[in-house]
Amino acid sequence: MTRTTMTDDEPRARFLALLREHQKIVLKVASVYARGAQDRNDLAQEIAVQLWRSFPRYDPERRFSTWMYRVALNVGISFARRERARDGRFEPLADPGDVAADSDEPDERLKQLHAVIAGLAELDRALIVLYLEERPHSEIAAILGISETNVATKLGRLKQRLRGRMT
Repeated sequence: MTRTTMTDDEPRARFLALLREHQKIVLKVASVYARGAQDRNDLAQEIAVQLWRSFPRYDPERRFSTWMYRVALNVGISFARRERARDGRFEPLADPGDVAADSDEPDERLKQLHAVIAGLAELDRALIVLYLEERPHSEIAAILGISETNVATKLGRLKQRLRGRMT
């Protein structure tokens, strides 16, 4: 009976391949929870480091993107809270101009939506980002650690608030 052993390079190569495949998740979370290009880059690096540290606990039976969102959002939320505490006051975490500049669509309503999202509480921001990414309620629930019913309720209320602020 032959026994296969995994080299130290195999988990690293697997992780890097998965990170490359799903890098948009890291970039999306960084753009929602950090101000300016430098902060977004710093946060993206912090997310990647935490993903690597947590990778040994990743269960391959589960979707990688779900696990990745959960880790990335937790890092993003912690980053935003540290920044707010450091600043000593609340400010929107993304400059609507910076976010809109990254977009292919220079629509004023899109800029307004990004500004409204930037002003939301950290968990509401995570919820709306996942919703806008068209993630199913079951996946949003798994990522945020809440029930599907809670996801539906919170999304309904959040959409009402967003509609009110967008008009």
